[in-house]
Amino acid sequence: MISWKEIGGVTLLASTVVLTGCATAGAETNDSVSYSQTTPDVGATEMNDDRVASLESELENREARISDLQSQLRSQEQPTKTDLFPPNAKPGQCYARVLKPEKYRTLEERLLVKEASEVVEVTPARFENEQERVLVKEASTRIEIIPAEYEMVTERVLAKPASKKIVQVPATFRTVTEQVLDKPAYTVWKRGPASGFSDPVLAQNVTGTGEVMCLVEVPASYKTITRSVVDVAAHAQEIDVPAEYKTVEKRVVKRPASSREVTIPAEYETVSVRKLVAEAKQSRRNIPEEYRTVTRTEKISDAELTWQPVLCQVNATPENVMALQRSLAGDGYLVGPIDGILGPRTISAVGRYAEQKGIAHGANYVPIEVLKALDLSM
Repeated sequence: MISWKEIGGVTLLASTVVLTGCATAGAETNDSVSYSQTTPDVGATEMNDDRVASLESELENREARISDLQSQLRSQEQPTKTDLFPPNAKPGQCYARVLKPEKYRTLEERLLVKEASEVVEVTPARFENEQERVLVKEASTRIEIIPAEYEMVTERVLAKPASKKIVQVPATFRTVTEQVLDKPAYTVWKRGPASGFSDPVLAQNVTGTGEVMCLVEVPASYKTITRSVVDVAAHAQEIDVPAEYKTVEKRVVKRPASSREVTIPAEYETVSVRKLVAEAKQSRRNIPEEYRTVTRTEKISDAELTWQPVLCQVNATPENVMALQRSLAGDGYLVGPIDGILGPRTISAVGRYAEQKGIAHGANYVPIEVLKALDLSM
């Protein structure tokens, strides 16, 4: 029989295969196969990730071991002459071939659950409501205006004040006649003797051909022109402009406006005021680190197939069975009459006792190890 059981948050596979057989002197050996289940009694505990990974690896190894053992059992369904016989069997004793499960031991570890920290606790401020007469509006003064009084009067008023203005006087001109230079005097070489010229001769020269050349001065020429010249230049003249007056009717103040100060009293009102009674406080509290003790299981030995001597028809006499029943009843495992019958009630009590003591057991026999644990000699 194969079963699953949760250990520390991880489901583990557990199985116990039991083969029973009886070896008696001069009798045929009767072999039978039965299965019973044992599961390590381990409380569920909180494991960290590393522990879970370790358990998963252990589970895989265990499943592989169980698969190998089951293959061995299946291969032994066609028994040979010696495979299913207990070694060194003694006449008068019965044996059962049992798959002893892995053995585990329980260990405790102290793990850090929560690191040390600091808590800041704030006590809020405390307030109370009180009735208080408070100033709503301060006393003040108000200025009242007394309007002015007016009347209509006739009056000659200045419309335009006397002033001066600048008047531009244009220039005056006259006509004059004068001689001006038309062509300035100059000199020129002319052929002929000096007596042949009316102009003054400044020099005389004879060329290689015998010609006479005279340097003659030509006088300047003049011409008469008439032009208009400024007699009196244009200028500005300042003249007086007399003032202008007009008669008007206007509204004049008979009595000017005035003011007076009026006092306005202060205003009060009774209100509920929230006043501070106690200020807020802050306190710091150190929280120590927290540890948790967790229980884990550790495998001590692997599962194995082994032959185990058991109580059978040869030595299960009524006297022996009654001695077994009395021991089980004395330890609180058996309830009912002491009748010397090795029935389901007694076998069930033996199973509970064997499980409590960690002894491999089955559903239809009594291991000799149980008898030894009960100090019974049969």
